[in-house]
Amino acid sequence: MNRRAELDAIVVGAGIVGSATALALAREGFDVALVEAQAPKPWQVDDPVDLRVVALAPDGAALLDALGVWQGILAARVGPYRRMCVWDALAPGELVFDAIERGESALGWIVENRLLQHALWLALECGANPVRLRCPDTLAGIEDDDDGIVATLASGERLHARVLIGADGVASPLRERLRIGTHGRDYGQRAVVAHVATERAHEATAWQRFQPGGPLAFLPLADGRCSIVWSLPEAEAARVLALDDESFRGELGCALDFRLGTITVTTPRAAFPLRLRLAERYVAGRCLLIGDAAHGVHPLAGQGMNLGLRDVANLRRQFIEARTRGGDIGAAHVLRRYERERRSENTVAARGFDLIERVYSSDSMALALLRGSALAMVNRITPLRDLFGAAAAGRL
Repeated sequence: MNRRAELDAIVVGAGIVGSATALALAREGFDVALVEAQAPKPWQVDDPVDLRVVALAPDGAALLDALGVWQGILAARVGPYRRMCVWDALAPGELVFDAIERGESALGWIVENRLLQHALWLALECGANPVRLRCPDTLAGIEDDDDGIVATLASGERLHARVLIGADGVASPLRERLRIGTHGRDYGQRAVVAHVATERAHEATAWQRFQPGGPLAFLPLADGRCSIVWSLPEAEAARVLALDDESFRGELGCALDFRLGTITVTTPRAAFPLRLRLAERYVAGRCLLIGDAAHGVHPLAGQGMNLGLRDVANLRRQFIEARTRGGDIGAAHVLRRYERERRSENTVAARGFDLIERVYSSDSMALALLRGSALAMVNRITPLRDLFGAAAAGRL
């Protein structure tokens, strides 16, 4: 091909991770184009709270702050959680994390997906280091060699760049185009989501109860309600979705052991399937995968989005270091270093979540007693509790 790239990077997919990737690189002075089929719907302060929320860890918030969007998100509608309480439905013992013990104001923040997406999109449109937005448009073809990459768009435009970044979601058409396989499993579960009001205040606490069918999480919203994520086997999820509101509120309160009293109000419910899907590799030539395109995990720890934002932070660092050395950001050793570091952490995290799901979904009483004892032990031993808390906050 023997040509000089006019762009440093092309990002395909403008979801939260793709938008953050484009913005992070542009903020560092890289020339970036972002390709997206459809612009996100604008977020308004009087919109209903989005059913899809993110449990954002401190390192994710720090990245968003560096990108110049976090303060605006905080000023809009965010629910901080200062405590996390985890317990087992079949055995005594619980694990509690508290931000006060760590000398911090919060363990994390519950943020609406649409609000987060909206803030990033505004920054992309108005940033001091503009991203070349190609929306609506899609990727139609790729030419890749040692000199660079050419992406042909459905509009007919041809973009020349050093690297192509796939951030196009768990079903990733780009991953399929690159013939990168995946492995994992279908959990045979669906996550039922809704927002509910409760008899007692949520106390700025993220509550999670493990049950034989799957975990139930109550996440504190800014308006005093809770966002619920209830992982259930397919048939049970369908049954719960079909319940009338009164019956649903009753079963939901029972499932949380009435820690927050009765459920007084609920929004309409929705559900999405749960799958573990890990890309067999993150790099093909000058193309790489990031976020859900590389790793789709169980939502029990609320870490899927946080893992994606850690991908962004790592890739930004790799590109800055390569530029500082005077090298090519699309060189094989640069992309392989990103792949090596992120694939290792993401795989360990995903397999860890998968193991927890397997262990805590069992209804074996012997195993339940061991689980309860383990939670109680970790809660009593401060260094162990701090280690688990640091992992949840992205500080390991």
